[in-house]
Amino acid sequence: MAKRTAVFPAGRQDLYTSQTYSAAIRSGDLLFVSGQVGSRSDGTPEPDFEAQVRLAFANLEATLKAGGCGFDDIVDVTTFNTDPENQFATVMTVKAETFPEAPYPNWTAVGVNWLGGYEFEIKVIARIPTVN
Repeated sequence: MAKRTAVFPAGRQDLYTSQTYSAAIRSGDLLFVSGQVGSRSDGTPEPDFEAQVRLAFANLEATLKAGGCGFDDIVDVTTFNTDPENQFATVMTVKAETFPEAPYPNWTAVGVNWLGGYEFEIKVIARIPTVN
C-alpha cells in the first residue's frame, strides 16, 4: 500500500496546521488536493468574486507545484459555488484561461449555500508526472 505524504505550498503551512488538514496528500503517483479558496496570505477571503476565483486558482497552482504537478496533470476537478447561476460566466472565463485546450479534465460543479465566508472553492486530483 502506498504511503500517504502531506504536501504544503510555500508559506501557507501554518494556515493548514491551525485548521488541522493538509493542502494535499500524495499517495503513489496521485496528488489529492484539498479545496482551495481565494484566501489572502492572512487567510481572509478576497472580496471581489473574480479576484477570489483567480486567487483560488493561484493557490491551487502553488499546491500543485509543491506536489510536483501542474495544471496539465489534473485529471479531476470539483468546484463549489455559492451562487452558480450568477457566478458561472466568471468561473468559465478563468477555467478557459487555465485549461485552454483539450483534453480537458473531468469537471463537476456543485452549488452550495456555505463555504466559510468564501464564494468559490476548487479541489482536484492530479497524476504526478514520472521522471525518466
